[in-house]
Amino acid sequence: MRGPDDDQDKQALLQDRKNAADSDDNRSTDDYNTEMNTRPSATTNASNRNEEHDDDDDTAAAATATTEYYDSFDVDDSETALLHGNRPRDLNEAENAETTYRLPSEGGSVFASFLNMSNSIIGAGIIGLPFSFKEAGFGMGLILLVILTILVDWTVRLLIYNGKLSGRPNYQDLLEYAFGWPGLLAISLAQFVFAFGAMCAYCVIIGDTIPHVFRSLVPNIDTLPFVWIFANRRLCITFFTVLVSYPLSLYRDMSKLAKTSGLALITIFVIIVSVSLEAPKMPAELRGDPSLRFSFANNEIIQAVAVISFAFVCHHNSFMIFGSLRQPSMNRFAKVAHYSMALSFVTCTVLALSGYMSFTDKTAGNILNNFPADNTLINVARLAFGMNMFTTLPLEAFVCREVLEILFWSSSPHSTVRHVVITTSLVGVSLLISLLTCNLGIVLELTGGFSATMLAYILPPLCYLKLAKDSIWQINKIPHWATLIFGLVIMIFSTSFSIQKVVLGTSDPGPTCDL
Repeated sequence: MRGPDDDQDKQALLQDRKNAADSDDNRSTDDYNTEMNTRPSATTNASNRNEEHDDDDDTAAAATATTEYYDSFDVDDSETALLHGNRPRDLNEAENAETTYRLPSEGGSVFASFLNMSNSIIGAGIIGLPFSFKEAGFGMGLILLVILTILVDWTVRLLIYNGKLSGRPNYQDLLEYAFGWPGLLAISLAQFVFAFGAMCAYCVIIGDTIPHVFRSLVPNIDTLPFVWIFANRRLCITFFTVLVSYPLSLYRDMSKLAKTSGLALITIFVIIVSVSLEAPKMPAELRGDPSLRFSFANNEIIQAVAVISFAFVCHHNSFMIFGSLRQPSMNRFAKVAHYSMALSFVTCTVLALSGYMSFTDKTAGNILNNFPADNTLINVARLAFGMNMFTTLPLEAFVCREVLEILFWSSSPHSTVRHVVITTSLVGVSLLISLLTCNLGIVLELTGGFSATMLAYILPPLCYLKLAKDSIWQINKIPHWATLIFGLVIMIFSTSFSIQKVVLGTSDPGPTCDL
């Protein structure tokens, strides 16, 4: 570690390093990381400035040289704030050793990260977007899609910026650094509810899709021994969850299952194409009231925000995507976010309009439920979608389990018994909930209204207001306050309205409850 007596040589040393970098752009990763490890940290520089007030000029010059050095690696100036010692809270030396920011010389391209983020957004949640238009109305549905796309794009970039302000590499560490144990508890609760809600939704989707496919393939399935269980919604969910998803959920390493994400993305595009082609062909008795197609607003706008938010939230994966970039920078990540949000907006709008314009007031929480069981193209989409849930559900179980392990047993060694008990409980409870409800829409509302709003609209601006320097009442922080208040309003009212639906039984049970 460098002491105060070494400050006078700091500028010359950093300039020598810069010259060496300029003369050899092809240096090895090991050499680069060695230099990064020996460079004085922001906290050390800040401490030295407090001890040696007479050396302010030298320190400022060293900071300038450091910025120039990083610029040679194509890092935009906004990211070098960490190197200037402008963190809102000083880290001690032990913390600093773990949080010094380093640029990897290897990693994925902007395009590869764009595909990863797009896959994170364009998931199972978009199946409920036509339902969100039924809740909000045609005009407000479009307005909400535009506003929430822009808002999510901004907050996901704000989240990464918060990580750079704090020097923390993930969402959990960021909240714990900013707010201590309450922060870790808040992010753990949000991530657990989001992942567990997704588990419940995926079980419901299995019941919405697979029985239709079996009934179409085997018309007399009700009379066949054993096979008839696949035409029964509850038995079908139980069979595939217990015998397929549950064993996969017991794996400690989910890396192999993560490779199925490419199949998931293909499945979603199959659904979009199928709905777009088949919805206009539906007979009049299956379609909704055509006079409602262009209604501007309906009376469930807040619940619609929750459903759309469930589909668009990708903040829990944002740090991983940022870290996968080659020489990550805010500029590069901004491109990834912009491109991903643009693609997601287009695909979500196409699916939402294709479904809603045909079924209007009859639009189901799962748009595939609006189609008859003998529609061949829709059944292909149902089969692909349902099978994808078999491997997607274990991924969410893994997230829930990891949240609980970190929160309650972070200092304990791995226990096989605890692992099995937690996994069995998670899968069992989500299975039970899916057997009690046929309404995917209410599951999306509850999950999106509570956890998605926390992850996307509440925690990112709240962290920034905590970490950023200067007063929290400055005019440039108005967007952060506005987003925070918006998120709180949506979370409180959407969750309350959704719970009221469940208690009073006013939600549409869905057509698959008859199976």
